[in-house]
Amino acid sequence: MRTVLFAGTLVIGAPIAAWAAPSTPQTQSGHADVVLKSDHAWNGTAYQHYPVSAPQLTVLKLTIPPHTALPWHIHPFPNAGYVLAGQLTIEDKATGKQQTFHTGEAFAESVNDPHRGVSGDQETVVILTYAGTAGAPTSVPLKGEKTEY
Repeated sequence: MRTVLFAGTLVIGAPIAAWAAPSTPQTQSGHADVVLKSDHAWNGTAYQHYPVSAPQLTVLKLTIPPHTALPWHIHPFPNAGYVLAGQLTIEDKATGKQQTFHTGEAFAESVNDPHRGVSGDQETVVILTYAGTAGAPTSVPLKGEKTEY
């Protein structure tokens, strides 16, 4: 016979399993906030077709020092970003168009359009999700430029 103090009550002779926490979690739906759903990039360029090979997802956490411009580059397939900290201004090389995204904002990047990201006054941290294919790079620098990461 066991004597146990449980929640301020003296329990004598009760098996411990009788008042243990349930082992199966309750089934319940989570709450989802859509932060981005788009069929075009931030600069208005529509996404065309998807590669026909098997997809490969890549998720990166990219940290950019303050007052830094990333090298000019392109992405060969759609991708999206989410600003965790700081701000990121994306610049389109051909048009000069730019847009700034702040902490908590998401953006859809362009495909095959030369562009770059520029950080602001503080370190910028971005989560990037690439929907590509095996063996394909996620970012391709323009000729003479360094890699983006």
